[in-house]
Amino acid sequence: MKRNKLLTTVAGVATLAITLTACGSKAPEQGGDTKKLDGDLTNKATEVIKAEDASKNPDAAKNRKDTIVIGIDAPDGIFNPAYHESQYDRYVADSMFAYISYVKHDGTLEDGLGVIKPSEDGLSYTITLKDGVKWSDGTPITTDDLEFSFFVRADKAYDGPSDISALKIKGLNAYHDGTSDKIEGIEKVDAKTLKVTLEEVNASAIYDIGNFQPLPKAFYGQHYKQGEGDKLQAVHRTPELFSGPYKLKEYKEGQSVILEANENFFQGKAKIPNLIYKVTNKNTAMQLLETGEVDINALTVSTENVSQIKSKGFLDQHIYPTNGYGYMAFNHRKEALKDVKVRQAIAHALNREAIVQNVYKGYANVINIPQSKVSWAYTDDVDKYEFDKEKANSLLDEAGWKKGSDGIREKDGNKLSIKFLASTPNEVNDAILAIAKGDFKEVGIEFLPEQMDFNTVRAKVKQKDGDYDMYFMAWGLTPDPDPTTIFKTGGSQNEIGYSNAKVDELISKGLKATKQEDRKVIYQDMYKELNKDLPYIFVYQRRDMWVVNSRIKNVDVSPYRDFTIDLGKYEIEQ
Repeated sequence: MKRNKLLTTVAGVATLAITLTACGSKAPEQGGDTKKLDGDLTNKATEVIKAEDASKNPDAAKNRKDTIVIGIDAPDGIFNPAYHESQYDRYVADSMFAYISYVKHDGTLEDGLGVIKPSEDGLSYTITLKDGVKWSDGTPITTDDLEFSFFVRADKAYDGPSDISALKIKGLNAYHDGTSDKIEGIEKVDAKTLKVTLEEVNASAIYDIGNFQPLPKAFYGQHYKQGEGDKLQAVHRTPELFSGPYKLKEYKEGQSVILEANENFFQGKAKIPNLIYKVTNKNTAMQLLETGEVDINALTVSTENVSQIKSKGFLDQHIYPTNGYGYMAFNHRKEALKDVKVRQAIAHALNREAIVQNVYKGYANVINIPQSKVSWAYTDDVDKYEFDKEKANSLLDEAGWKKGSDGIREKDGNKLSIKFLASTPNEVNDAILAIAKGDFKEVGIEFLPEQMDFNTVRAKVKQKDGDYDMYFMAWGLTPDPDPTTIFKTGGSQNEIGYSNAKVDELISKGLKATKQEDRKVIYQDMYKELNKDLPYIFVYQRRDMWVVNSRIKNVDVSPYRDFTIDLGKYEIEQ
């Protein structure tokens, strides 16, 4: 039941979700100083560069006394927490829907709406909702809502990114197939207590279950019938009941999402009455921070940006190693790219170091596996795929691709061309386009970039018959390293058609092992196989930077803890 965070460049618990971003355009970037990233995943990994003269705050900010404005890329308007895929929709949804558990700075869990207790044999988990937790209309959150949330994700008609089947809940398949209207392993003990029983031990289950944001059955239940999920999609933009610190007031597509404090939030009413998510991009974010029109925004970490922000005097900078990585994905349904030698040749032909330095200038590192260095599962004992044109040429020769009269390689009458989807505006894609065309041409690969906005790239990638060869994006990862949704054959976020039997086996083993030291060995073996087989070209791990107006207090972010977790605690210093 994972879902990873898809970043535009890249809160609760995120094992259910790895989130996608378009990387480079705006979500947090790596930075701080030019030191190599290390494995420190505690709060000490966050460097805070404090504002030196808050009196320089613009009037636009000082006069805004009851509203916080946060800049993000344009969300898709999918605010149902079971369905969103982009980081930006998640930011909005996380502001409105609370989690069962939240992630602490060290990657462990703390209680949110409820308390999760595993059985001694690891086959069942009991969720006990806290006393007094309510929806925004004052009605109690109950196990009816929890059960309903499982039903939605288990339904055959569900087309969201979560993969609840990975949990192997008893009776889940019967509900999925429509032969039962209940899930045997989901038991409502009483109005506050729900028991989840699994068919086998799953090491990431406590994260997966903790990652649940209960759906209000009173609202979404009106739009749901087993086997029919399309009606739920019709209300993605218009949720009406909320459990988080804020509730939806107005959504202006492509412009803003306007929220107001939820008086019935279980942690108490948010200290700032109003929250606006304002759509920004790499061309406007810096300016809007400087004019005071935006209070918080993620910026690319670079020497220039750090210096410019510091010079303004009234902006704080929160910089930390990201729990994620940037990658260039291969479409494994394309015949030429099914050959691992071709994929390896492309990796050797691309000067990744030049791309990373061009954008981040010391605030990011080239990476060679799909894991960040903040994880306990990380390993560096893999092929580094150094920039090596001779090696690239050799591999392409071995794969049977010969250069034609125009210098482009051919095989069986087909040219070796790479149609590359590039979201824009995006600094990383700008660097890739500038560097890849020449690098690839020198080894006989035709590079054909197509530029479009991030959401259009996402739509093309989601099509199984998508007409593309490669694209660039980034994953924001979770505290648990299980990559079921991304790399397992048929995974819910495996949109590139990747399949590797050895990887599938290691993923299964990693979930069945219960000791971290055993899981570490398994996942490091898996990373070595992924490094060899290259579902992606792994590009970098960067640092993230959130820029915060010094009026805003109690911001506390780190690799595992998003700004959304503590939104209700933020205050405006008058």
